[in-house]
Amino acid sequence: MIEVEGVTKTYPGEPPVQALRGVNLTIGEGELVGIVGPSGSGKTTLLQVMGTLDRPTRGRVRITGQDVAAMLDDDLSHLRATRIGFVFQQFFLAEHDRVIDNVADGLLYAGVPLDQRRRRALDALELVGLSERAQARPTQLSGGQRQRVAIARAVIGRPAIVFADEPTGNLDQTTGQSILALIEQLHHGGSTIVVITHDRVIADRMPRRVEILDGQIVADTGPPAPADRHPCPSDASSRPSDCSSRPSDASSRPSDCSSRPYGDGNQRGPLADQDRP
Repeated sequence: MIEVEGVTKTYPGEPPVQALRGVNLTIGEGELVGIVGPSGSGKTTLLQVMGTLDRPTRGRVRITGQDVAAMLDDDLSHLRATRIGFVFQQFFLAEHDRVIDNVADGLLYAGVPLDQRRRRALDALELVGLSERAQARPTQLSGGQRQRVAIARAVIGRPAIVFADEPTGNLDQTTGQSILALIEQLHHGGSTIVVITHDRVIADRMPRRVEILDGQIVADTGPPAPADRHPCPSDASSRPSDCSSRPSDASSRPSDCSSRPYGDGNQRGPLADQDRP
């Protein structure tokens, strides 16, 4: 899914700044990974390189089997538009556009017609429990609701990978916990998610934790056993307590288990009321 081999990133200057130093990291399909480190450790640079927002100085990055170095800028833009979703600390919502149009913009560069973009935006908003606020403006929403809109925009295209950079950084603790629960819900639905954070408490919630310091990976708990990444129902209240440890054989799963990136359009997000203004 994501392969980083011997990646170095150096920014010019006097002296040059080496943000990444020979990083090797592989993230498999369906993983939920927390990358943790202090400010200046290189974690955001690593996200930018893995997310094709920046190119490494040396080394190789493969996304879904494609060598990023061999791709033209137009090809990279298409890869980002169709295979990668981003969630940022600052939300980056257009304040004067409706919520539904902010989410639909996640498909703007994927060649999807406007009416279809809006239909899929409603489905994504249903997932995060905000379908009733589709016509609102971001300025009418709480911080937690804005981050939910940003998450809906990130997953509308059913990307192979979602990168979340400090997704709770601008939220209070209670709202932040609800956003983390939503991220875990998406993971149980089958999404591959990489969370960048400086907070070890948040990283400790993740099935896999990677620690970065001075541009180098200094610790990695490694991927969990395949059974631990088994997709489960998106509604946490309906998941059996042993869902993550069940055999992967489909015949042994409950009929409501799903491997889709998110639930169907008729299911309301279970956490919708936790962060209302």
